[in-house]
Amino acid sequence: MEQTFRDVEFIFVDDASPDESADILRKVLAEYDRDVRIVKHEFNLGLPRARNTGLDYAKGDYIYHCDSDDWLEPTMLEDLYLAASNSEADFAYCEFYIDFGDSRRHMPTPDYPDAETMVKEGFLAGKMKYNVWNKLVRRELYFEPSPIRFPEGHSMGEDMTMIALAMRAKGVVRVQKPLYHYMRTNLGAFTNTFSERHLDDIRINVDSVMAWLDDWNTSEIELYKALFKLNVKLPFLFSGSFKQYRLWHNWYPEANAYIGCNTFLPRRTLLVQQCARLHLYPLVWLYAFTVNHLYYRFISRAR
Repeated sequence: MEQTFRDVEFIFVDDASPDESADILRKVLAEYDRDVRIVKHEFNLGLPRARNTGLDYAKGDYIYHCDSDDWLEPTMLEDLYLAASNSEADFAYCEFYIDFGDSRRHMPTPDYPDAETMVKEGFLAGKMKYNVWNKLVRRELYFEPSPIRFPEGHSMGEDMTMIALAMRAKGVVRVQKPLYHYMRTNLGAFTNTFSERHLDDIRINVDSVMAWLDDWNTSEIELYKALFKLNVKLPFLFSGSFKQYRLWHNWYPEANAYIGCNTFLPRRTLLVQQCARLHLYPLVWLYAFTVNHLYYRFISRAR
């Protein structure tokens, strides 16, 4: 509500919340004079459906999604909108912070000359995150030439939808300022676990990406499809779990031959992947331990 940009509508989707959050929301909104709509689901339908409901009601020229547990710098919407409108871009994005509670880390984003390069080198090769929350997208991309919807019922990996939208963009622009705060509060958790449902969701969303890429008229598509598969399963190697190392081995083994072809990732990441390919999992574990317990806890928090 503190956003400096005034010509904006705020749409809140109450996904059948069982607590008092809707009442708290209304009390906060009463303190502001903004264009607000609250839409309520009769039943809990999940995050992708909530995003789609918001899209159904949105009337603006651009769409922006903010996750409910994060926060924005006051000028974020204004900066993104002005950058997009001044350059006639369909897709605007900014840098962001990872907030650790008592400290934060600045996460820069690359600058790309066009949408095709951003999709290939950024989203597929792994140089840039495809998260929804630091991107402003022209509304038309969601509906023309056919609707693009978030994958209802498959929340894990639902932000891969941004890849399909970017493939439609005719122009992209970067705002070289950190404007979004992504909250990271679970630093004590060394092992990231995935339920069977989460794993199924990821595979379904990856299949959607592969289908979009099959219809995309661009060069070297097989290379970038393989690089994307490698990046999707990369978190398994940073988990510290030998069970998830087995998942890495079993997921998309056809992509492993392309490990050395990714010139957009740090060499240390490629080395970890090569170690996993050779079943040198103790070395993989040592690297994950160093990153999770030393780098993120001490070095990164000090920035």
